[in-house]
Amino acid sequence: MQWTLAATEQPPDWFIQAVKQYIPASSGLFAAQLLWQRGIQNESQLASFVNYKTYQPASPFEFAQEMHLAVARLQRALDEREKVAIWGDFDADGITATAVLWDGLGQFFSHNTQLIYYIPNRLTESHGLNQQGIANLAQQGCRLIVTCDTGSTNHDEIIYAQQLGIDVIVTDHHTLASERPPVVAIINPRNLTAEHPLFHLSGVAVAYKLVEAFYQTLPEIPKQPLTDLLDLVAVGLIADLVQLKGDCRYLAQLGIQQLQADFQQPAPARRRPGVGRLLELCQKSGDRPTDISFGLGPRINAVSRIQGDARFCVELLTSRDIKHCQQLAEMTELANARRKSLQKDVQAQVAQKLTQLDLSTTSAIVLEDSQWPVGVLGLVAGQIAQETGRPTILLSTEAVTEVGAEITSSSSPLARGSARSVNSVDLYQLVKDQAHLLHRFGGHPFAAGLSLLVENIPLFKDAINQRLRQLLGSITLTPTVQADIAVKVADLGKELFLELKLLEPCGMGNPIPKLLIKNCWFENSWHRNQQDSQGKKIQYIKTEFDIRDDSTRNPFPGIWWGHYKDELPIGRCDCIAEIDYNSFKKRYEIRLIAVCPTVNSVVNTQTSAQILDWRNLPLENDSALAVTQCPSSWDELRGWWQKSLYNQQQLALAWTQPQHQPPNEIWLTLVGIAKYLSRTKQTVTRVHLLKKLGISDQTLFWGFNALKYLGFTIERQDRDLQFSHNPKKVSQPLADSAASKFLAAISEAQFQQKYFTNVPLSTILVMINSHTNS
Repeated sequence: MQWTLAATEQPPDWFIQAVKQYIPASSGLFAAQLLWQRGIQNESQLASFVNYKTYQPASPFEFAQEMHLAVARLQRALDEREKVAIWGDFDADGITATAVLWDGLGQFFSHNTQLIYYIPNRLTESHGLNQQGIANLAQQGCRLIVTCDTGSTNHDEIIYAQQLGIDVIVTDHHTLASERPPVVAIINPRNLTAEHPLFHLSGVAVAYKLVEAFYQTLPEIPKQPLTDLLDLVAVGLIADLVQLKGDCRYLAQLGIQQLQADFQQPAPARRRPGVGRLLELCQKSGDRPTDISFGLGPRINAVSRIQGDARFCVELLTSRDIKHCQQLAEMTELANARRKSLQKDVQAQVAQKLTQLDLSTTSAIVLEDSQWPVGVLGLVAGQIAQETGRPTILLSTEAVTEVGAEITSSSSPLARGSARSVNSVDLYQLVKDQAHLLHRFGGHPFAAGLSLLVENIPLFKDAINQRLRQLLGSITLTPTVQADIAVKVADLGKELFLELKLLEPCGMGNPIPKLLIKNCWFENSWHRNQQDSQGKKIQYIKTEFDIRDDSTRNPFPGIWWGHYKDELPIGRCDCIAEIDYNSFKKRYEIRLIAVCPTVNSVVNTQTSAQILDWRNLPLENDSALAVTQCPSSWDELRGWWQKSLYNQQQLALAWTQPQHQPPNEIWLTLVGIAKYLSRTKQTVTRVHLLKKLGISDQTLFWGFNALKYLGFTIERQDRDLQFSHNPKKVSQPLADSAASKFLAAISEAQFQQKYFTNVPLSTILVMINSHTNS
């Protein structure tokens, strides 16, 4: 991972003073430096960036003839009482866009009689229009389809709709096809110039502009103000990671204000009780863009990722039925918990496959597996792309047939998946260049979805790598993370948070400021599994810690999502982080992004040469010190490392994937052994028990403790253990409680071993090297 610090140019004093007017309680220096770096370099730019009241939004009729055609067709549908269908998409942008049209057009067309909506199933239908869905709408008597966040490239499907007597209005923001589809109108900002203030609109914002135009055309009809839709617009805009420039930023600023204002109302008075309940469940208050990007957005997306069908999310966002909305919000929260577990599992499997790739000769990563759930592949692909610096495409080859697909032969199953890009590689164009090998594809320069015949995967893999090598020439793809400003621990806190909050809402083109903290160290670190809303553990880790440096005696709290505390370096290090406010804990904290030891900020190459990675491979070198049992802690692995140094041997990581028994079975086995030994008066060694049960010495201690409450007594005779049993001493409640501790210790050890089975060698080198240097 390559770290860079943004080029710093000291802004002039007059600009610092201009910034300070907006944040009088702080120096304004950090905010001024960031704004100056990002091209905000005069007072009029600063005013329109910070204060939405000084910004003049663009008219919806900037879409020119296309918007006029769309409004005229909607007006005709209203006059002739035609049935209109909204065709949405299943991600957060598409769901909120559907909700905006449902609420907005619902001021003109009566719900469920004149106006209905259709959202494809993520797991069976994929993005975009499909013939089966169109036929279904035709049977219901629809004469007009209004798409949102989709449709720009569905040429054949739109012709099919025409044949069934259905007109189509497309509202979308995805890459356009080379030929205009035969629609009534296509409202897509990609038809505008890149400098236009509407160019970066997401699907929900384009849908809002259509409703805005209809409100302006028929101003006497609506009962609810247009501004009621802005909170939904903000959710979709920020969740979809579009550039928050021009009208995008303006709409997001207004929408976040509205989101916060509605949440502050008592629950019965909220306009959107479903959104309010979802904010409560994710412990957010709706006043920050991160409440959407880390709270609402992932939860709305999770429903289709896990269940496929996300139609109820529109009800969640628009219904006024408080009890119903609470039920839907809790269903959404549980889907997100399940999504985290699935994502963690797939990420570990992808990491294992990556160890078999030579990244020095791989420009684009393309991996497939028959067991991967399609719904989480985009998330994992994004993580892998960031970690490797390479465009990543993950495919599920499970035999499925897309609804409306032309291919139905079971002998030629379809692979479906997602792609994510980094380093300014135009992924959409890269994938499009291989269109002859694909069944369907669509998306943005940074993200795409695709399906292809399984038999075409090897050809696709070779072709996309060859094409990318041609485009890159001599450029080497390296994972990078850029810090914006350097700070000390003494700078962290409320003042810095409020100063950097001036840049919000942050997003593409205006990212959350990343802080470089040098020569720091961590204390009081601990990690735990997350829990879902029903108290069940999720295999998703969060580490908490205090960070310190020499600038102050006071530590500052922080969190590191998806990492164990043992991954924090021991001793001095450098880190990159974001500052945040935890509204649940009522504290300011940092969110760790990257960390490395201070010594040259790279792994010691001598250490690298001393460690051999033979995991899941046969032993090859008798002279190496081989660790054949999978460790369950960093201390255990460091102990082996110290031993190899002492013996002047290479250390071979030679363990295989452990075959774990369920914790409950291990507990029943231990109880059975105790009963047998107490009945037969035989003895057993501790080593024999550990081998039989496959657990650690510390875990066995918890097992013995639980046995005592079941009436067992364990006595030591030299190296042997003698068991006896007294049924009268059984305390079942205490035994159950102690057994729970034993089961929890087994689960944690097994989870740690799964981690050490797949943890990259680079992480092991960093952890061992940091320990040695300290």
